[in-house]
Amino acid sequence: MGLITGLCTFLYHLPQIYKWLLKPYYIASVLMTVAFLVVRKAPGLCEHLATQREDGNSCDFDWRELEILMFLSAIVMMKNRRAITLEQHVGNLFLFSKVANVILFFRLDIRLGILYLVMCVAFVMTCKPPLYMGPEYIKYFSDKTIDEELQKDSRVTWIVEFYANWSSDCQSFAPVLAELSLKYNCAGLRFGKVDIGRYGEVAERYRISTSPLAKQLPSLVLFQGGKELMRRPMVDNKARAVSWTFSEENIIREFNLNELFQKAKKLNKSRGLKEEEQNGTAPEEGSDELQSETDNLEEPTESKKDQ
Repeated sequence: MGLITGLCTFLYHLPQIYKWLLKPYYIASVLMTVAFLVVRKAPGLCEHLATQREDGNSCDFDWRELEILMFLSAIVMMKNRRAITLEQHVGNLFLFSKVANVILFFRLDIRLGILYLVMCVAFVMTCKPPLYMGPEYIKYFSDKTIDEELQKDSRVTWIVEFYANWSSDCQSFAPVLAELSLKYNCAGLRFGKVDIGRYGEVAERYRISTSPLAKQLPSLVLFQGGKELMRRPMVDNKARAVSWTFSEENIIREFNLNELFQKAKKLNKSRGLKEEEQNGTAPEEGSDELQSETDNLEEPTESKKDQ
């Protein structure tokens, strides 16, 4: 049953996987993932490699190499239990495959190990995972606009992600938040993002550590009238984030998105009825702006990101 489920998932995401393979980052990652397999199996090359097999066949894996590969498979499966998106699953596979390749190459020949390690360093420095550029209803803040926007209208509830472009967890979470924004964004419930890797003063102001050891990236914060109501992940006394899974289901449940969305829709509807009843009198302050924002949210568009 598990095999059938995995096969169906693979076929469902096949078009997305095909698009990935056309990007330089994933092409290089695939090549580096299968590097040891290619070297060990390549005719004309494998005959000159060392082996610990009793039959002396240097073109096949020895028992120690099989142990390393089985250990790699176990680690990838354990890490993928907490993975949410397909990008996280593939990213874990690439990461631990490279680690296993380094060990295998050093064990095979120290010169090959050094060469592969240099290639890994060059890859990390030159190739970055592609950023999510799909449709979303998300406003990107800067250090000068975030406070003003959050306090602009007390009727609007904001869900803001504090992220950094260098964080792989933030990159994996991007399509999840984008999907939620397409489902729940309205004039009374808005979604925003701010790059605290770029705006360090914002991180200090909202008490979010950008240190990889703190594991506070990404942080998702709920604001009402400019005041913080809740955040995930929570932070303990040692300034370390309490483990929390950034899945769509967890966010909907913890932040009560369904309830917030219904309240926001009722607010929009009541504002519209009041304006009709006033029949020519001056509308309440900010109501025109709220209504115009609702009109602009009819069709999803791609955000112009503040990079």
